[in-house]
Parts: sequence; structure tokens; C-alpha cells
Amino acid sequence: MLTPEPTENAPSFEEFLKAVEPRLKRLLSLYHIPSDDAEDVLQQALLALLYQWERVRDPESWLFGTVRRHCLMYWRTHKRRIYSAVDSALLELLSTPLAPSQERTDLLFDLESLIGRLPQRCQMVLRLRFRLGYEPTEVAQMLGYRESSIGKITTRCIAALSRELLASGLIESLPEPGPGSG
Repeated sequence: MLTPEPTENAPSFEEFLKAVEPRLKRLLSLYHIPSDDAEDVLQQALLALLYQWERVRDPESWLFGTVRRHCLMYWRTHKRRIYSAVDSALLELLSTPLAPSQERTDLLFDLESLIGRLPQRCQMVLRLRFRLGYEPTEVAQMLGYRESSIGKITTRCIAALSRELLASGLIESLPEPGPGSG
């Protein structure tokens, strides 16, 4: 493995790692990232630092800032995965019936009931997007939102619906990310 050579007053990369390791562990634990995924997050940040070691003026600040950013990106990706799983479940429930018509009718009734518990804005967004099949840009135009914000609004509405699905017992838990993802 290539490691940068230490200069007169600067520590070697290995010495630097030994000095910051306890604080890095604390930082990763603050973000509650599972240990396997935390290793991946840390490895990405350390590789980036290693490649730029000569150009970084304050390696410690740079590394901690990079790890924080990677942790935030990890959780954003994890949340998107949860919401897209619910998104897929919604689409499956609302798609052409594959289940017996009574079962599908019951599921649609339950889903409509749960959507009815949500704020008016979420009700409109979810019904237009998933029940009537409009594209995000069309939903934004119909409801008077900016196209750039409709994705975030839809994600928040799906999150609210996910909480309702959990509370009602229609789903038992939200999916966990697969191994090695993140």
C-alpha cells in the first residue's frame, strides 16, 4: 500500500491514524451506523485522504469533516431505500390486480383509509402520484409546487404513510439495507 512520506514536522499517515482512531470510533458511534457499514464509511474517507495527503493542510479536520459527510450520506441513502421500498409496495398494491379481487379491494380500502389520515397535501400528492399515475412533474404543476421540491414532498408523504402502515399493522417492519450497500 502506498503511504505518503512524512515531512520534517508532519507525522506519517500511520501515526496520524493511530492518533485519531479513538475519536473516529466515537464519531462513527454518534451516527449509529452499523459496524460493517461504519468500516466502509471510514475506508472511503481514509482512501480519499490518502490520495490527497500531500495537498491537505489540516488532515484531521479534513478527515473528520469527510467522515461526517459520509455518515450523513449513508443515512440519506438508507432512508431513500426505505421509502422506495414503500413506494414499490404502494405501486404493487395499486397496480393491475394479481390477487383475488376481494383481497385487492380490501387492501385498497385499507390503503385509502390510511392515506385519509394524512395531511391534505400528502393525500393529494399520493393519490395523484400512485393512484392516478401522474409523473412527479405533472403532480408539481397540478398542485402548484416547484418541480425541484416535489421529490422531497413525495418522500415526506411516503414517510408519513410508512408510519401509518407500521402503526396499523399492515406492515410489520421497514426493510433493512442489504449487506455491503451504503
